[in-house]
Amino acid sequence: MAVDPSGAALAALRAHAPDEPVVLNLLRFAPGGRDSYQEYSRRAAPFLQRYGGELLYAGDGGTPLVAEDGQAWDAVLLVRYPSREAFSRMVSDPEYQRITALRSQALAEAVLQPTAPWTRPGRD
Repeated sequence: MAVDPSGAALAALRAHAPDEPVVLNLLRFAPGGRDSYQEYSRRAAPFLQRYGGELLYAGDGGTPLVAEDGQAWDAVLLVRYPSREAFSRMVSDPEYQRITALRSQALAEAVLQPTAPWTRPGRD
């Protein structure tokens, strides 16, 4: 299962509205991976700050109300980056890349789903 974004995926992310804020992260831990992910999170915090990222929410996944078998997630992290470009710069930073092995070994599966806020009618 994929846990890290590919170069092609990052290029596609930057190509679509590179200045638009982005929020993402669904995580399924590998056996014993939660501790490694917590260490990754601790080490990643300075990079979030450097690139303008902000942790909006972090929580454990509960029992799904509506999902097929295998669609439950161990954790949900909503991390907002000021732009898609900022996220791409962070994950391309050589210093950041030195800690990504912690994330990769911690996860069995991840979904990094870029999102965009909905606009409310009459507020454009």
